Amino acid sequence: MADTFALLLLLILSSSVRAAPDAVVSRIAFGSCANQSEPQPIWNAVAGFDPQVFVWLGDNVYGDNKRPFRVFGRERTVGPWKNVPRFYPSTEEELRRRYQLARAQPGYARLRERAQVLGTWDDHDYGLNDAGKELSGKVIAQRLMLDFLDEPEDSKRRKQAGVYASYMFGPEGKRVKVILLDTRYHRDPLLSDGTILGDPQWQWLERELHGPQSEITIIGSSIQVVSNLSATTGPLFYVESWARFPRERERLFRLIDSSKRPGVLFISGDVHFGEITRFDCGAQYPSYDVTSSGLTQSVENSVPEVFQPLMRLLAILTPTTMRVLSPNCQYKSCTIGQPNFGAIEIDWNAVPPRIKLELRDVEGHSVHSVEFPISELQPSEAHAIKRQTHTFQRHCTLETELPWLTRYRLALMLFVIIAVFAVVVVMLAIACLSNFTKSSKKSKKE
Repeated sequence: MADTFALLLLLILSSSVRAAPDAVVSRIAFGSCANQSEPQPIWNAVAGFDPQVFVWLGDNVYGDNKRPFRVFGRERTVGPWKNVPRFYPSTEEELRRRYQLARAQPGYARLRERAQVLGTWDDHDYGLNDAGKELSGKVIAQRLMLDFLDEPEDSKRRKQAGVYASYMFGPEGKRVKVILLDTRYHRDPLLSDGTILGDPQWQWLERELHGPQSEITIIGSSIQVVSNLSATTGPLFYVESWARFPRERERLFRLIDSSKRPGVLFISGDVHFGEITRFDCGAQYPSYDVTSSGLTQSVENSVPEVFQPLMRLLAILTPTTMRVLSPNCQYKSCTIGQPNFGAIEIDWNAVPPRIKLELRDVEGHSVHSVEFPISELQPSEAHAIKRQTHTFQRHCTLETELPWLTRYRLALMLFVIIAVFAVVVVMLAIACLSNFTKSSKKSKKE
């Protein structure tokens, strides 16, 4: 009898946390980049935050395959003699099995019992690294991803081309809308400056932004919306972002601005580190983008521990115009290169109501946050900031507009280090050769 009562109580408590459409939502967690084959201890920290809603932002599983890093040999995956792609798609059965592994993670299984889980995808769960509309297996991948999210069989998402969707939570006056974008299904090739969303999704997004109002609108994008990391890390390496499709990015902010919708902010993933960025010149109020990546995959964990301080130094040295900097960040760069998740807390009882955007580590500790009244995200001509072409404006000047020496600081530093190293090696070689010559002459004289 006692066991039955305990089970009943647990079911009541679990169902009470899950967000019903008319329930007030005040805690939302989100994350990305979770390798199903690796330990996932971070779910304990996510559960400790006690979210009513959890949002997947892509790379929910790693569904594609990766060949070894090889410059030479029969299969060369990198370098000037590359003859095969490093990444290649899985079979349907392989992808299904990886989703099953992800669902079986004990921490994630417990979260599913207590919170409503929503999600979109990125490239690795879509089926192939950096892939777009050209991927042949995207229809199968869509079905498997929606199965993973327990999407009902009669859902519109199962009938449309792409996994974009929207959700409205809360009663009037305390409404939170979540819009999830699909940045893969219709995306044109990189460097094309074509489309990310495709016409049908753009038309849908316009209807969503002009539709019923909400105090807060969270737009989930698998790739970063505000930051343009590639502009300052190239030509060393590049990452995907909206900024690599400049016309699409401009169209997105123009749409938000013309809709006069208040409370719009972004959440994103993909890059294997976390940061909070802000763009003040896109709409008539600041546009925040909280990037949380990843739940298991992170830049610091991809290198030996001895090199992790170097990764943090590089994060400090990387030029940025959009990152929110604060003396209260755990790390000086205000980024986190360890596993992390994002958290949004809304205090509806405060006067005026306030919102907190936060990044938390695997222990659940806050590593970076911003907090402000929701009223700061109200369209106002008085708050509209115009971008000055020849004047640096923090949170306004684009990374591509930075002075050349600042923008390419990392690449220049690397080239200088390589040049100095090469000169030192040459000088040592000359010195050794000179000593060897002198010794030879001396031995001949003797």
